[in-house]
Amino acid sequence: MTSLNDLPSVEQLMQTARLRELTALFGRTLTLNALRLALNEGRVTVRAGDSSPSREQLSARAEFLLNEWTRPSLQPVINATGVILHTNLGRAPLSHAAIQAMQSAALGYSNLEYDLTSGKRGSRSEHAESLLQKLTGAEAALVVNNNAAAVLLILSALAKGKRVVISRTQLVEIGGSFRVPDVMKQSGAKLAEIGATNKVHLRDYDEAIKEGAALVMRAHRSNFKIIGFTEEPELKKVIDLAHKHNLPFIDDLGSGTLLDTAQYGLGHEPTVQESLAAGADIVCFSGDKLLGGPQAGIILGRAELITKLKKHPLARAVRADKLCLAALSATLLHYLKDEAPREVPVWQMISMEAGPLKARAEAWRAALAQGSVVESESTIGGGSLPEESLPTFVLSLKIKSPDKFLKQLRESNPAIVARTENDKILFDPRTVLLEQDQFLVSILCSLLSSL
Repeated sequence: MTSLNDLPSVEQLMQTARLRELTALFGRTLTLNALRLALNEGRVTVRAGDSSPSREQLSARAEFLLNEWTRPSLQPVINATGVILHTNLGRAPLSHAAIQAMQSAALGYSNLEYDLTSGKRGSRSEHAESLLQKLTGAEAALVVNNNAAAVLLILSALAKGKRVVISRTQLVEIGGSFRVPDVMKQSGAKLAEIGATNKVHLRDYDEAIKEGAALVMRAHRSNFKIIGFTEEPELKKVIDLAHKHNLPFIDDLGSGTLLDTAQYGLGHEPTVQESLAAGADIVCFSGDKLLGGPQAGIILGRAELITKLKKHPLARAVRADKLCLAALSATLLHYLKDEAPREVPVWQMISMEAGPLKARAEAWRAALAQGSVVESESTIGGGSLPEESLPTFVLSLKIKSPDKFLKQLRESNPAIVARTENDKILFDPRTVLLEQDQFLVSILCSLLSSL
């Protein structure tokens, strides 16, 4: 029968060749913590009447713990769901140019807030602002860390303690249970809700404005639709009414797009350019949705209003960092050079035709020697273009225990996330990057062979 005295000491184990290697890899403090935990577990085993773990077993346990503790929790995932802007999977993958721009900005110093011409302090907002001005014709622009921050900053700077007129049809809830009304209230603005949940009229805006307001706002319903007995006045008419009363009009587009989604077989999503052309004084939208860039909140509009936002104390708290600005600038250049459909992954996926998608799914099926290729639908996701879908072809696998198999896929390296339909597991090539095909097939082959 073994006893606690049979267990080696921490120092004895630390002198072994394997523990010296682990110390070099993980540092002495972390290695000691892992080894002490392994020994504590060994003591529990011995007290339970089992045999004492060997030195090799203790070292192996310490190594396992070290690998678990230091493995990044943020890991690459192969998105085979067919949801292009999958919020839980990080939304928009970046273009190669955007990734290179981030790497260049991260590797050394940059002129983030330094004017290389004058040798004096510069402004970080200038880097993306000039590109946004050229792209949209807006007088000025400002980039913050996300669109909720953009709305918070706009209302804090322009309407704190004052009434903001907004339709009840637009008081939406976005991802993670965050609600537009809550974000607005946090700014100190007072909501002047008008209309009903399905209908609002121009006279509702007029009456609310006459009762006193600082601005009029629209929050575009980018993540759901209201259908049936509904009515809303045209955007241009609401903007003209606001201007008649000398009030600025704020258009929160949510997802936001610079390209016409209708040309890709989708419903028309209001574009940033259309909103500005209609006379909106400020337009804000996300950078990591239909724009296809990094997480950011992009604010465009009249120079005098944007200047007020830049000078507001909250602007510093929500400002974008150098990596975001680098990636965003590279993404905007794709649009400026008319190459976004070819270079921005989101638009590559949206514009993919059914033929090539079917060919890839067939290639997967042939490599696995099982499954079937069937017609299906991809979705945009990310709170964009609700109820819109794109035709696709998917690899369909009939697995005895689909939930168990999905779990194995998620635990693979890289992890794979697929979807189920009628007890079958579907893999959509639309959202699988071309360079990921071999990993997907290899992992599937390995898992299927063990069934």
